[in-house]
Amino acid sequence: MENFDYDLRSVQEVRNLARLGKIATDKLATYTEEQIDKILRNMVRVAEENAVCLAQMAVEETGFGRVADKTYKNHMASTMVYNAIKDMKTIGVVQEDVVNRIIEVADPVGLVMGIVPSTNPTSTAIYKAIIAIKSRNAIIFSPHPSAAKCTMKAAELIYQAAVEAGAPENVIGCISMPSMAATDELMHAKEVAIIIATGGPGMVKAAYSAGKPALGVGAGNSPAYIERTAKIEQAVKNIMASKTFDNGTICASEQSIICEECNRDAVVAEFKKQGGYFMTAEETAKVCKLLFKNGHSMNAKFVGRSADVVAEAAGVSIPAGTRVLIGEQGGVGDGYPLSYEKLTTVLGFYTVKDWHEACELSIALLQNGIGHTMSLHTEDRDIVMKFAAKPASRILVNTGGTMGGTGASTGLMPAFTLGCGTWGGSATSENVTPMHLINIKRVAYGLKDCTTLASDDPTFNHPELTSGCTNAHCTEAAKEEGLNQEDLMSLVNQLVSAMKGAN
Repeated sequence: MENFDYDLRSVQEVRNLARLGKIATDKLATYTEEQIDKILRNMVRVAEENAVCLAQMAVEETGFGRVADKTYKNHMASTMVYNAIKDMKTIGVVQEDVVNRIIEVADPVGLVMGIVPSTNPTSTAIYKAIIAIKSRNAIIFSPHPSAAKCTMKAAELIYQAAVEAGAPENVIGCISMPSMAATDELMHAKEVAIIIATGGPGMVKAAYSAGKPALGVGAGNSPAYIERTAKIEQAVKNIMASKTFDNGTICASEQSIICEECNRDAVVAEFKKQGGYFMTAEETAKVCKLLFKNGHSMNAKFVGRSADVVAEAAGVSIPAGTRVLIGEQGGVGDGYPLSYEKLTTVLGFYTVKDWHEACELSIALLQNGIGHTMSLHTEDRDIVMKFAAKPASRILVNTGGTMGGTGASTGLMPAFTLGCGTWGGSATSENVTPMHLINIKRVAYGLKDCTTLASDDPTFNHPELTSGCTNAHCTEAAKEEGLNQEDLMSLVNQLVSAMKGAN
């Protein structure tokens, strides 16, 4: 009975949040660029001031990741995102084509629902709130139940900052009683205009099934190919920095390493030098048994855990200073658990003969996280262009997957929602920005006289409409019907007159 009451109360809370959020959205739609920027700057200030305590709350509540790295993620989600979007035109006239006489005018999409994952519970909330407000939309968060407190705290802090700077009341909301019933209610609420879903495949699929626009992100399974021309030491540095950042909780992080027979020894030696531990087949089996349940579903207890924690729980003895556990795999799919996504400090490892084999293997691995991200370490631009054909929305070159995919170490837009394109069932292949949360209206002036379009068009030339059809097939058909040229012309003229009359 208590659960039943909880669900009822959580659903009622959502209805209230949606109703009030819609009112806030309508008010925010009247704000100017100056008003919006003032609100954003205050949100960023408060997010930075609380970056450390929010990171601590997230680690304490979920057990995932590291405080220092989550602090930096909060910085990325606030300051870095703001700096990247502050000059974006998201209000009023955003572009004008004086030649074709088209004016593009931006309008907010409406109330946004933001689904927040347990792996990035505070940074995702900060980031989504900032891009929503920049595009003049209110937002309501649906937090992951295992990270509800820290997500709620992040939402409260930036909401208070927004209102303090002049935002309408209820412009940022958060479900305080998370439940499947509440999330479902919010997804289907008539007031919600669009859903941004960052989380597990099931949640993303549900968002796309809600009958309204959604921007969803599926699982990643990024392979990192160290090609024969790669600068191995730097490549391994980037991979290790990426995979250990927040203990591997970002979905763009590397999941498997691919090297060639000709550079295998050097790659293995460098990984060992930098804290990679190559497990035996027996140790790999122990770790896989720990990490996965029901096939290749990741055990949440070991998401975002250090190599020490994973190894100890699996009964594997590792050297001091080990940062990442590495297990060699002989294939992809069933029977090769490390060929799937592992949001923790564990990597699969593959050796191939050449780039042709690396291509085939990359595609096979990407099928388990299709459309997301892959990394490439090479000095050969031709190889880069060959891999640009792979089914991934981000092909990262000579950088770490975590930092590169989120835009921290590349020129990509800083974001914590990374589209996977139609490959991964996503509505976009881009890093999601405020531009995905506006409707663009196009004001189009007439350039041609509608009454003389055909006669004025030099590319439209059908003399048979005025001089009679000379096509052999038409002439033969007319003969069979007993029609002469005069009859045909009369019918054509009647048809043209009728068409003009209809217009």
